[in-house]
Amino acid sequence: MADLDEQKDPQESHEELVKVFDTEQESEAMVVRGLLEANGIEAMIENLDAPQDVLPGVGGVIVLVRPDQVGEAARLIEESRRDVPDDESLTEEQV
Repeated sequence: MADLDEQKDPQESHEELVKVFDTEQESEAMVVRGLLEANGIEAMIENLDAPQDVLPGVGGVIVLVRPDQVGEAARLIEESRRDVPDDESLTEEQV
């Protein structure tokens, strides 16, 4: 019989995951997660929203991956940032 620890989903154990990206926009985090997963890296999004009456202006979204995939994830994210044109006058259709 297989050990239960071997069957554990890495996304269920947050302490084993490492942050590779953070943003204020959930949609941006979802794009990054999609990029990583399209390249074979399991990723998870976690909201960091805090009660605004307690911690105003605190919050955001982070993307987490397994420790052994941090380097590859960081490389993919960096490459995708370099591929975006700097010209803000371009429309989405041109990109």
